[in-house]
Amino acid sequence: MLDWDGTVTERDTLVAVVLRFGDKAVFDRLDGEIGRTQTQHQVIAAEVATLDATLAEMTEYLLDTVPVRAGFRELAACHQPTIVSAGFHELIEPLLAREGIELDVHANRLEPTGAGWRAVFSDTRPCPVCGEACKRGAMLAGGAPVTFVGDGVSDYCAALGADRVFARDWLADWLDERGAPYESWHDFHELARTIAS
Repeated sequence: MLDWDGTVTERDTLVAVVLRFGDKAVFDRLDGEIGRTQTQHQVIAAEVATLDATLAEMTEYLLDTVPVRAGFRELAACHQPTIVSAGFHELIEPLLAREGIELDVHANRLEPTGAGWRAVFSDTRPCPVCGEACKRGAMLAGGAPVTFVGDGVSDYCAALGADRVFARDWLADWLDERGAPYESWHDFHELARTIAS
């Protein structure tokens, strides 16, 4: 299973659209509060509520500015991973289509309102481990052994529930602090070679 933002993509799609079409002051004020004074869902909902653009404008911007990480097409063709994201179908699927890739995506939804946009979360049940609605439930739903690849805050609890973890950036630092095992990775070419071996 793959996280999307910062893992498959080289830029976080929600951050990109909020900084381009939303309120940067809200982003700056709330982004560091995840896990302190705000849940991740609360922060995402507040950021999404500031978006002032059509879906076409947002997706066009992402298609022009957000590349996927090297080797993603080849990994997707060989392994057909599931995308498990704290992001949004509406921002993920156009990028998958641009790459000519069809994958199962577990993510949230963007819903238009009269005043802008609202985040509709795919899972609002608290996780029995971390206490928040997180990716762990979706990741473990099938009951099979799970390899998880991630990079950020939304991946913390999921990484601890996976059988094999590939981590980078914030996720790697967080796992290091806890002495939790993981394997480092740089791009999907390297990841595919490691999995194959």
